[in-house]
Amino acid sequence: MAQQGFIMLRKYWYKEAVIYCLDVGNFLDGNSDGIGDFNGLASRIDYLNKLGISCIWLMPFYKSPRRDNGYDVMDYYAIDPDYGSFGDFVEFVRLARERGIRVIIDLVVNHTSDQHHWFQAARKDKKSRFRNYYIWSKEKPKDADKGIVFPGYQKSTWTYDEESGEYYFHRFYDYQPDLNIDNPEVREEICKIMGFWLQLGISGFRVDAAPFLIEMKSVDGGSGQQDDYEYLREFRDYLSLHEGDAIMLAEANVSPEDLAKYFGDGDRMNLLFNFILNQRIMLAFAREEVQPIIEGFRAVPPAPMGTQWANFLRNHDELSLDKLSEEERQEVFAAFGPKKEMQIFDRGIRRRLAPMLNGDQKRLEMAYSLLLSLPGTPVLRYGQEIGMGDDLSREERNSIRTPMQWSNEVNAGFSSVPPDKVPCPPIKGGDFGYEKVNVASQHRDPDSLMSKIARMISARRECPELGIGSYDFFETDNPAVLIHRCQWDGNVSIMVHNLSKKKTKVKIPIKEFKETNMVDLLADQEYEQSSAGNDQLDLEGYGYRWFRLGEYSF
Repeated sequence: MAQQGFIMLRKYWYKEAVIYCLDVGNFLDGNSDGIGDFNGLASRIDYLNKLGISCIWLMPFYKSPRRDNGYDVMDYYAIDPDYGSFGDFVEFVRLARERGIRVIIDLVVNHTSDQHHWFQAARKDKKSRFRNYYIWSKEKPKDADKGIVFPGYQKSTWTYDEESGEYYFHRFYDYQPDLNIDNPEVREEICKIMGFWLQLGISGFRVDAAPFLIEMKSVDGGSGQQDDYEYLREFRDYLSLHEGDAIMLAEANVSPEDLAKYFGDGDRMNLLFNFILNQRIMLAFAREEVQPIIEGFRAVPPAPMGTQWANFLRNHDELSLDKLSEEERQEVFAAFGPKKEMQIFDRGIRRRLAPMLNGDQKRLEMAYSLLLSLPGTPVLRYGQEIGMGDDLSREERNSIRTPMQWSNEVNAGFSSVPPDKVPCPPIKGGDFGYEKVNVASQHRDPDSLMSKIARMISARRECPELGIGSYDFFETDNPAVLIHRCQWDGNVSIMVHNLSKKKTKVKIPIKEFKETNMVDLLADQEYEQSSAGNDQLDLEGYGYRWFRLGEYSF
């Protein structure tokens, strides 16, 4: 690889990263109190290193009442005591960095908890400097019910505060008052929060609810008529000034025409979650046809130089289907969430991927092979590597927020306390209970889902063209087979996936494949070695194959 290529990889480390999202409180209990903590997480850093991930995204661990999984922040400069101390946090970051693993954290600054001292001061004294940290109105705005994010669980975006005698604005739950980002003091405070955590060794932030962060608030309609995307550049400028290679990964599930504004000219967000592609992938899985995936790539704007799309199959929230047509949404519901208890907010599914795919390991392998080979930065969520399930008896999105399943021992090896002392018990019994689905059993099995995903991650990290390079898709004579090519710095990868349960033979319409000995890097099973001039490939049902040519083919 040319020297220029090495420089690009260092500068744009996030383009070839494999990001692993986890909730500290649900990962491992290190002090036997029933709640996960940084000591427990630190003790599993070698597990994550062996899995091959290169960046850990930590969900909120700030001091919080935890009414919304920690997204209701009480203090941005404090770690929730249940998770440990600053010393524990810094030790975890140190151990991660020693292994070449970066750490990014959630930046939740479009709202606070109503228990935050800023809001408490604001509601008690209208002359307080914190009063203008929030949005107030003497009268309830006319369209206060407009723009509700959680239908069925939220009645309004304005709530009357008895102590203050006025209404306050909240895009989310009523215990999460929105911050007034128009106030320069609030933006300055956000920069201070970023600087504080950067000094503790992190490599960037996942920006929660980015569209609502930049929303221009007003008291006459819930929100203003324009959005100030320049706020994103302001935050990015601060970030780059203080830590040159730190990143901002934004959550912005918006229309395609607005997505480019979050990238700017490469001077706003470094990465954006690709919600549109995510929804098209699920439609493709439901139909067992590849066309929706290709349409998903075509629907989003190209990422400017220095930016990247972040791809995922499931995250910590519902599987949102809001960008699909009503007919398409019903197709996905019928395939993966046919019962009302599996659906949420009239737009999404509250299940993990493994139960949606009926625990079919071949299909799960194909799904993660696709995720890890598509152009962009892949994001995995804890437990996906072992095929964890969900607990639909838990309310709302908490159905997919259960403890990591480490072993078939009591409490899934998550905690040593008596089961009735674990606030959030692990999944027990059935096809996805910890007795059957756990790290320990899959660690011993070279054919387990976890072992296969680890090999996929390893293969991906040998192919930087998947994150850095250009890409194209190819038509085939089988609507269930997806073929795409990625190229960069003299390296070419060709990826083939069969979304159907049916075995097939497919022709590869790519010049390099016909004229060059392609190296078979990875496959769902042993296949006959392909050779120059042979462009016919066998694929099992839900089969996948990774090929490579170039300087580092091996």
